[in-house]
Amino acid sequence: MARVKRGVTKQKRHSKVLNLTKGHKGVRHRLYKRAHESLVHALSYAYAHRRERKGDFRRLWITRINAAAKMNGVSYSKFINMCKIADFDVDRKILAEIAVSDPQAFASIVEYVSTTSSKAS
Repeated sequence: MARVKRGVTKQKRHSKVLNLTKGHKGVRHRLYKRAHESLVHALSYAYAHRRERKGDFRRLWITRINAAAKMNGVSYSKFINMCKIADFDVDRKILAEIAVSDPQAFASIVEYVSTTSSKAS
């Protein structure tokens, strides 16, 4: 069987890794072995944090809704409960956006939900 030298293949693989680790500090972007370690960790963190980001945004939306609801004299949990009783199906992302961009509209939503939920009870 013929001898196979892997010069070009190895070089391509190494340069691919080194290009992906371009912004890393020190030898983590210069030396292949360290760059490969750095890349493996970076990719695993990226994968995990893509999932974590969803929870981060949900927490942010809840914080914003809570602040706006308290300005209208009701807590977050009571507001969400009133929304469920009143059958007001708007997700937290949209509620948070309304709370930040248009406080009067959010106040009218709180008013509507509180009157509708009190009638349903």
